[in-house]
Amino acid sequence: MEPYYNDYATFLKHFYDEPVYKIPVNLAHGACPNRDGRVSTGGCTFCDASGSGFQALSDDLSITEQIAENKAFYKRRFKCNKFIAYLQTFSNTYMPLSRFKQVIDLATADADIVGLSVSTRPDLVHPAYLDALSDLAAERNLDIDVELGLQTANYHTLAAVNRGHSLASFVDAVPRIRARGFSTCAHVILNLPGDDGMDAVETARILSALHVDMVKLHSLYIVAGTRLARQYVLGDFDMISLDEYVSRVVDFLEVLDPRIVIQRLVGKGPQDDLIFCNWDTSWWKIKDAINETFEARGTFQGARCDYLNGALIDDLARQ
Repeated sequence: MEPYYNDYATFLKHFYDEPVYKIPVNLAHGACPNRDGRVSTGGCTFCDASGSGFQALSDDLSITEQIAENKAFYKRRFKCNKFIAYLQTFSNTYMPLSRFKQVIDLATADADIVGLSVSTRPDLVHPAYLDALSDLAAERNLDIDVELGLQTANYHTLAAVNRGHSLASFVDAVPRIRARGFSTCAHVILNLPGDDGMDAVETARILSALHVDMVKLHSLYIVAGTRLARQYVLGDFDMISLDEYVSRVVDFLEVLDPRIVIQRLVGKGPQDDLIFCNWDTSWWKIKDAINETFEARGTFQGARCDYLNGALIDDLARQ
């Protein structure tokens, strides 16, 4: 199979000279300003009560216990020896600074942890928290990446799904994170209600222009009890077809800077209470369909990334 896109597993193996796996960490009493009234209440229309942390261990376990249990599992199953601690659920910079310092210290205390990934909102990237990450990275020689939930560059859709932040917040946060020497990862959903194929393409262009380092694509799943579930049941929107999703992924990647690493092409929903997830198709079949579309088009990631650095005038500049 041809390497149609810059995939994450290959990147990690080349960067560390061996396989590396992420260990999800589920913080007790996770919070989000889009739930507690600081920004809004109820959260994003698609977000369930777990704060998108269904793949993590219970927060009844301490951070140290979660790291140890997950590490043992990955070592046994994948024969790996290096790990990235992943603060996954809710908004992981939305806590007192003193607590944040304790969390990142505990999450990276194990000698086999080589990196830290912090998931948060683009409007919660404060200099003091970046300072804390800088100090930790220098002290323990860690690689840091900050994962920002953008979801879409369409600010009308951001409002419709009650994200509670603007596109401008993302544009503000990314350069400040990268200025610290940290990697940035953008979380994007390509089939939100109200978005079309052009929104997917424009989102890719904005991520490229901002020099985002990594992208995590997510197909929209619908969990019972969410506002999105109620809208779906009432027929307020139609879910796009699987073929359309596959086409959007390839369109997105064609215009994306080929340097950007792709962490994921399609998401997985929680096992319980799902109303819709991946068109009742396994994630690997969707991944295969994406690769087949790349092959059929004779294309690859970055094939249409021809819009940066004034590229339109290249020929004139050479005269």
